[in-house]
Amino acid sequence: MSPSTRRTVLSRGSWPESRRIASVLRSETVGGVLLMVAAVIALIWANTPLADAYAALRDFHIGPSALHLDLSLSEWAADGLLAIFFFVVGLELKREFVAGDLRDPRRAALPVVAAVGGMAVPAIIYVLINRGGAAGALDGWAIPTATDIAFALAVLAVITTHLPAALRTFLLTLAVVDDLLAVTVIAIFYTSELELPYLMLALVPIALFALAVQRRISSPLLLVPLAVLAWWLVHLSGVHATVAGVLLGFTVPVLASSGAPDEHGPAERFEHRIRPLSAGFAVPVFAFFAAGVTVGGLSGLTDSLGDPVTIGIAVGLVAGKLIGITATTYLTAKLTRAELDSELSWIDVAGVALLGGIGFTVSLLVGELAFAGDHLRGDHVRIGVLFGTVTAAVLATIVLRARNRVYRTLAEAESRDEDGDGVPDVYQRPPATDT
Repeated sequence: MSPSTRRTVLSRGSWPESRRIASVLRSETVGGVLLMVAAVIALIWANTPLADAYAALRDFHIGPSALHLDLSLSEWAADGLLAIFFFVVGLELKREFVAGDLRDPRRAALPVVAAVGGMAVPAIIYVLINRGGAAGALDGWAIPTATDIAFALAVLAVITTHLPAALRTFLLTLAVVDDLLAVTVIAIFYTSELELPYLMLALVPIALFALAVQRRISSPLLLVPLAVLAWWLVHLSGVHATVAGVLLGFTVPVLASSGAPDEHGPAERFEHRIRPLSAGFAVPVFAFFAAGVTVGGLSGLTDSLGDPVTIGIAVGLVAGKLIGITATTYLTAKLTRAELDSELSWIDVAGVALLGGIGFTVSLLVGELAFAGDHLRGDHVRIGVLFGTVTAAVLATIVLRARNRVYRTLAEAESRDEDGDGVPDVYQRPPATDT
């Protein structure tokens, strides 16, 4: 096989896709910084003499009980605001597989397989640690399986590493697939009581929403009430309401009505409008209400870190993600007789895998669902997620900073445009065949 046609994994994608990914990552980075700030404020507040005020705010109920919406502010953040986040996930995932580089099954296979491995191994580690433990501990098996792309990108922004386009694309698409799998897990395994009539009724506003967007109707006066009605009916059905967000996102067309590839389709326009609301408000507010855990001093922290639930979450996020993502990527390359792109090293894959261990937002959401009503275990979940996330972030920083000189060279090459045509020269070379 000649060098120009050799199979590779993690090769550089097309220029339009790389440009789009860079734009998405910039907005997510800002959201990630806000998320980190919100989490730190909540953690500090919950461990001051004003901790009772934080708990009172978090548990304050508002909403009409007649509509079964008498929820705490924390529940509104988890059920309502995160539905906006998952709507963006649905938009992004559909766009990737319809118009992005991942419409090619060969390119799509790697992040999908890596996401599955990055979820399966942490779950297995958690189960092994908690097998034979306290009653109900195994309910938290899915907590360490999620990746928080906004938090991961905030870490990248802080350490100022010049991550190459191929690794940025891999990280983003892996995290999007991870989010889809996470919401599937939530819908299947964390639905205790299913009210099928409400779920069937929810299909009506979802279908009307789909019909409207297919006809290129974008008026908020029509679409927002339909989306809220769909969310409410899914909420009443017993399925977690965030599922409504993903389903609605899937209905939005990706391609422009003219079919021209350079025109912005409805999905991209919706994403540009709603992503700032999701990254800049919805996710940080959820983080504020979810991250506030009262540690209880050194003894309380020691007790928490000794709980198998906490250990399973932390080890799953760090070791599980590292092993799962790196091993499945390596095995995919070997089974398809492909080589890693010559500009990269397997240590780069390990660094991205460690970023995958930053599992803040969805991990906390799953923890709330797994141990609803168990405040002590809920606190241990928060400590496990925080400890695992921080550890993964520190290790990723060490690995990626060690390679930053190489990344800086690649970044310079990926921005060089000697012929002045607006497209970097590296994107005009014949690409290697990706697996």
